[in-house]
Amino acid sequence: MSKPFYVRFEVPKEVADAAYEALEIAAKTGAVRKGTNETTKAVERAQAKLVVIAEDVDPPEVVAHLPLLCEERKIPYMFVPSREKIGSAIGIDVPSAAASIVKEGEAEGLIKEIIARIEGLKRGTS
Repeated sequence: MSKPFYVRFEVPKEVADAAYEALEIAAKTGAVRKGTNETTKAVERAQAKLVVIAEDVDPPEVVAHLPLLCEERKIPYMFVPSREKIGSAIGIDVPSAAASIVKEGEAEGLIKEIIARIEGLKRGTS
């Protein structure tokens, strides 16, 4: 299956797995915003530290605005394959198209590492 049009760069599996882990840790020790609407608000208010967007969203227009908004606000964002995994990582029983970490909690080091890898991916060096 080809990637949706809003996916701007390929994220390796280990980085995606690290993102799920960071969401899980931040949900327990910090603060996360769940779902597209809350994530959009966190980005618009410049509260988001890292935005995680699912690739398996249907219709894709639901999250297509997030990469543009994140770039405009200079907030790091990334893509992961599964809405189900985002939902379970943030501790809800339903899939979530997007989530954002607002307070890192104990995931701060992991999030910095993920952001560094994402920057490398965008530049094509990683």
